[in-house]
Amino acid sequence: MYEAEISRRNPTCFLFLIDQSGSMSDSFGANRISKAEALADVVNRLLEALVDRCTRGEEILDRYFIGVLGYGGNVHWAFQGNLKERELVPVSELGRNPLRIEVRRKKMYDGAGGLIEVDEKFPVWFEPKADGGTPMGEALQLACQTVARFVSEHANCFPPIVINITDGEATDVSPEELAQIAESVRAVKSEDGNVLLFNVHISSASAHPILFPASDEGLPDAYARLLFRMSSPLPPSMFQQAQKMFEGQQRIREGARGFAFNADLVSVIQFLEIGTRPRVDRDR
Repeated sequence: MYEAEISRRNPTCFLFLIDQSGSMSDSFGANRISKAEALADVVNRLLEALVDRCTRGEEILDRYFIGVLGYGGNVHWAFQGNLKERELVPVSELGRNPLRIEVRRKKMYDGAGGLIEVDEKFPVWFEPKADGGTPMGEALQLACQTVARFVSEHANCFPPIVINITDGEATDVSPEELAQIAESVRAVKSEDGNVLLFNVHISSASAHPILFPASDEGLPDAYARLLFRMSSPLPPSMFQQAQKMFEGQQRIREGARGFAFNADLVSVIQFLEIGTRPRVDRDR
């Protein structure tokens, strides 16, 4: 299980669920920008990395289908520009159709012990947004329908990966209903295994984040424990990557789940790096 090749003949999909509720306007990270702005930057950067992983010379190989679903004032497909209202998009179309390309300043080592600023291109596919409640239940239901359609068309695929990033509790369903919806997402299955549902709770608090726990021990409240139970165990390749990444920092135990609590910006980036890297990529 979780060993299917990922290729143009047998693609997989990544579906990101992004909390865009009003509380995402709160500040986040050392630069004190909003959670919505910080998260949009992180996910846009990750989308660029996914395109790069599939690029061979001038060609972008369609090994991935990618979607971003926002939920706040409403639930909506979040790509903009030429991809507006599109659901799962082949990675080649994603690469060719950013909303815009910004030029940003980046600090780099100059090789002589100092720092210099250089310009870099930054593709943007969707904008930050912070409005309304947190209709997470509706977003997960739509995610379930979307990955089920994908699996029906790609029965032998590496199971789709759904990553839900939120800073608060669902406002449209009860905790019990949310757990049932999450179970229905995880129940979608290809020949290679069940859909992977990962959850990231982001926070502006200074408390130490908890990444990839194997139990809900130490989680401070019922909602954190609910998100833990909603999350899939890491498949073997991702478990090994997590162990390697956090070697010497924290112990990743057997049974670790794709869950992060109280995550800061660095933790979100580390989590997404592991959560979007099945080890079975192929060059075909």
